[in-house]
Amino acid sequence: MAKRLLINTLVGSYLALMSLAAVSQPGIDVIVQAVEQRQLQTKIEALGTLRANESIHLTSRVSETVTAIHFEDGQRVNHGDLLVELNNAEEQALLIEAKFNVDEANKQLDRVRSLVARNAAPASLLDQREREYQTARARQAALQARLDELQIKAPFSGVVGLRNISLGTLVSPGSLITTLNDDSQMKLDFTVPAIYLRNLRVGLPIEARSRPLGDEVFIGEVSSIDNQIDPVTRALTVRALLPNKERQLTQGLLMTVNLFADERTALIISESALVPLGSNNFVFVVRQDGGRTVVERRLVIIGQRMEGTVEVLSGLEAGDRVVTHGLQKVRDGSVVNVIAEQTGDKSLSELLARPASGGNG
Repeated sequence: MAKRLLINTLVGSYLALMSLAAVSQPGIDVIVQAVEQRQLQTKIEALGTLRANESIHLTSRVSETVTAIHFEDGQRVNHGDLLVELNNAEEQALLIEAKFNVDEANKQLDRVRSLVARNAAPASLLDQREREYQTARARQAALQARLDELQIKAPFSGVVGLRNISLGTLVSPGSLITTLNDDSQMKLDFTVPAIYLRNLRVGLPIEARSRPLGDEVFIGEVSSIDNQIDPVTRALTVRALLPNKERQLTQGLLMTVNLFADERTALIISESALVPLGSNNFVFVVRQDGGRTVVERRLVIIGQRMEGTVEVLSGLEAGDRVVTHGLQKVRDGSVVNVIAEQTGDKSLSELLARPASGGNG
């Protein structure tokens, strides 16, 4: 009986000592961060090529000699401006004749119309004069169309490119005379992976920049989305419009694009809080347990990654505190000592220079 009592006493003393050692064991120093809620947008990065709002190659529709050029390289022109004249002396003469014939046919029609009104001429003569007048007008319109083919005009306002002809050049259908671009606003075409299909819609804002322009940021918005996905690249083409009041943007320029989509309220933590394990990501959440500060390992699903931060889709709630520094020593259930709490953009050296913001309790 005395032996059993001695054994119980020894066991009780051992357990008491172990409990005292556990209580007195110092915690692992860690820095923590509270889970924040922020407004986020999915940022899609792409490369795009600029195109003018309207762009054409000016060519001739007939084979003829150039007799006059009314533009210079790089000149701005307005809709309807005469740019090039081809040899049209014959058409001009025929048009003058046609106008005379129209005037004469109109006079004859008016004369016969008055005679028929007085019953001095048959109605059939009036029909004949009407046909002659309409035939003369059709002949004039045909000659005017021929003349128009020999006068190349600007179909819209814009800037012409380099001149590829000279006086006396014999041009033929398809011969390039110059280019004409409407650069009042520019189209920016870029491809987006199909995984972002649900995020895309007309009106989304974009930012575009190009190194030749000094990385100046140009703001625009999505104007249209292609109706099919490329079966090879699994991407679809998106077109945005960029204002070009200063005429800085030029057709063919390569630009980097940031497209902002899917505005939402999201949970954000520092990327340094993540502990990757295989294809999963874990964090250590600080909680109180019987007067001690311990950590709990928790599986999280992450979303968009930003510079130094990451979006958490599930596994955490706003206000939870996660360990960001000191992760090498902590394990699930470890007792920790919170020496600082990371907020905003404070660096690690700034945090360590401040007094401890918490302890074991």
